[in-house]
Amino acid sequence: MISVLSRLSSFYSSYVLGVLTVGYILGELGHYLIGVTSKQTAIDLDYGDIACQMNTTMFERTELPEQCSAVTNETSCLALDINGTNYCEWNYNGLGIEYQILAGPTFILIFTIAGVFMGVAADKYNRVKMLTVCTVIFGIAIILQGTVKKYWQLVLLRMIMAAGESGCNPLATGIMSDIFPESKRALVMAIFNWGIYGGYGIAFPVGRYITKANFFNLGWRVTYLGTGILAILMAILTGTTLKEPERQAIAETNMQDKSGKKGNLWSVLKNPAMIMLMIAASIRHSGGMTFAYNADLYYNIYFPDVDLGWWLFCVTIGIGSVGVVVGGIVSDRIVAKMGVRSRAIVLALSQLVATLPAFGSVYFNPLWAMITLGLSYFFAEMWFGIVFAIVVEIVPLKVRSSTIGVFLFVMNNIGGNLPIFVDPVAKQIGYRGAIMIFYAGMYGISSILFLITCFMLEGKPKTEENTNKYDKDIEAHTRHIQGHDNSVFTGDEVPPYNNNLPVILTNNHLQKINGTDKAQIRESSRL
Repeated sequence: MISVLSRLSSFYSSYVLGVLTVGYILGELGHYLIGVTSKQTAIDLDYGDIACQMNTTMFERTELPEQCSAVTNETSCLALDINGTNYCEWNYNGLGIEYQILAGPTFILIFTIAGVFMGVAADKYNRVKMLTVCTVIFGIAIILQGTVKKYWQLVLLRMIMAAGESGCNPLATGIMSDIFPESKRALVMAIFNWGIYGGYGIAFPVGRYITKANFFNLGWRVTYLGTGILAILMAILTGTTLKEPERQAIAETNMQDKSGKKGNLWSVLKNPAMIMLMIAASIRHSGGMTFAYNADLYYNIYFPDVDLGWWLFCVTIGIGSVGVVVGGIVSDRIVAKMGVRSRAIVLALSQLVATLPAFGSVYFNPLWAMITLGLSYFFAEMWFGIVFAIVVEIVPLKVRSSTIGVFLFVMNNIGGNLPIFVDPVAKQIGYRGAIMIFYAGMYGISSILFLITCFMLEGKPKTEENTNKYDKDIEAHTRHIQGHDNSVFTGDEVPPYNNNLPVILTNNHLQKINGTDKAQIRESSRL
């Protein structure tokens, strides 16, 4: 009996990772479902733009004498036919300023503000209990979204959902950091942060095909009801089967930057390199959010006779995930050896390479659109981990958590809210042109800004042997940072000196190298 219990206990950490990851996937699924169900939601709740749209699969687009999207009034739209069969409808298309507000600002603003408080609370209170409550909150909010009758009700519930989901990343990351050893932490965090791609990718088939199946005559509503119920079940598993891990005991000390001056948040934030990096990251994030909120609507409007649901699912989950892993490897094993400036160069090049295929994904017909989208995704999704590797290397340890919190707040609010301008620009130059600008165009602009940033950063520092055991002018370089739309808040303290030898801390763990305690730099990426 004891041996059986021992074997089961050895799987506990993997079980914790599974529960936390599935819960995160469901939260992200609830977040991104609106981008896939928006047309059906708009028809039910009467919001957004009305346009002429193709409403039948009987004909190919090439067979139509006149494209539905070319017609701008209801009478002409309903008059279009082939041999007496109408092929267009005048109805809500799921777009418009109301949709952009619903998808972006209402979620992002609450998500980022609540995330800061959740991160601070994660250092003080029981994380398992807090995560259980957060999961219940966003689960109930998702369920209620499937019952709304008015547009404002959907807006309010997305704000509540954002408040609940904001706790997932900082709370789960804290739990996993105390359960898994540092040697496995990068892999564990990569698996957990895959939940973003899992939720986003699953939203395509769930939002499309379950809505079309019209289970219980509920249409799009059943996707929210089902997602919310599953989230509640995961909350029950979290609260009843997970236990709060013991926090690592660390001592408190004061840290200094390289010049010997005490770290100051304001001095860090007003640094030109930090400002430029923050702007570049915000622009890049805007491109990603634009595609996330408009991909399904775009392909449905321009290729209504082609079902791309499963293609989008495979590209976002498969290739996007590979890009995340490759980005993490590049950041961990290659660029870290070449200095912080080289990180920025790799960052600029990856986004530059991703830009042209991104344009192709909204320019070509379906087959080549999916091919170029996959190529773009592979390079584009390397960015997040490398950005935060730069941040933690140029910021004094004492203010590192605060800086990351501010960085994410700015990045998510600017990048998450810029897509709201897609609608007014689309009304002037067309939807395709607007997507090109705010999606692929932002990739290109960010690559230029990242390149400018690289010239503001220091090159590879000279290697110094740790020969002076009484050297007091030390700096801890970097701890393991994980982020998504939230920051990871952990204590930035260093343990006392050991046998009069200075000790460098990385994520509260030491690594013995050639008889000397040294820190190991490692980061991993996420979207």
